Amino acid sequence: MKKNSKRYKEILKTSIKNKKIAVKDALVLVKKNATTKFDESVDVSLKINLKQSKGGDLSLRTVVNLPNGSGKKNKVAVLCEPEKIDQAKKAGADVVGSDDLIEKIAIGKLDFTKLICTPAMMGKIGKHGKVLGPKGLMPNPKLGTVASDLTKAIKDIKFGLVEIRNDKDGNLASTIGRKSFSSEKLLENYNHFIESVKKEKPDTVKGDFIKGAYLTSTMGISYKVEGK
Repeated sequence: MKKNSKRYKEILKTSIKNKKIAVKDALVLVKKNATTKFDESVDVSLKINLKQSKGGDLSLRTVVNLPNGSGKKNKVAVLCEPEKIDQAKKAGADVVGSDDLIEKIAIGKLDFTKLICTPAMMGKIGKHGKVLGPKGLMPNPKLGTVASDLTKAIKDIKFGLVEIRNDKDGNLASTIGRKSFSSEKLLENYNHFIESVKKEKPDTVKGDFIKGAYLTSTMGISYKVEGK
């Protein structure tokens, strides 16, 4: 039987069961419990209402641009026309290419965590969906990864754009920053995240769209928070 570490036992002392607490208080505890040496992520988990009055389950997939960034470091690749390669490099892309990048993708050489594609190159990348799709790397206009304005797209993904999607049980999770962020910045990111999700509520869903919200850190424990 696996034993809990001394660090984890100390964290458990701050556990709050069967009670919701204010977001501000939860963030204080989450930051206090992030006692590992690395810069732990601060994460929000939501339970959303999937059931629509007209039948069927809701599938939510979108992006949220956090005002203070996510703290996550993405290695961004850009697939574009040859004449736009210099623009992409100057904008901060880590990997840039045209047909040569497609050749690397075709053999599974995916040395990046996000792929941005210009509309003109989508026709060429489409057949490689079987390689990119399972890894969540297929460019998608709704997710900001198919773009004509490469400078903006690269900046957004490098800084604070986070992708969210629900699972079949209505769970949705995302990072809202790092333990090194101030509580004020984390709170601002949290509020923006919640309001962004609320805006995705379809007219066919009745009642509250967000049924529950929780905050935690990478190696911490979860707190149920008030207000949705």
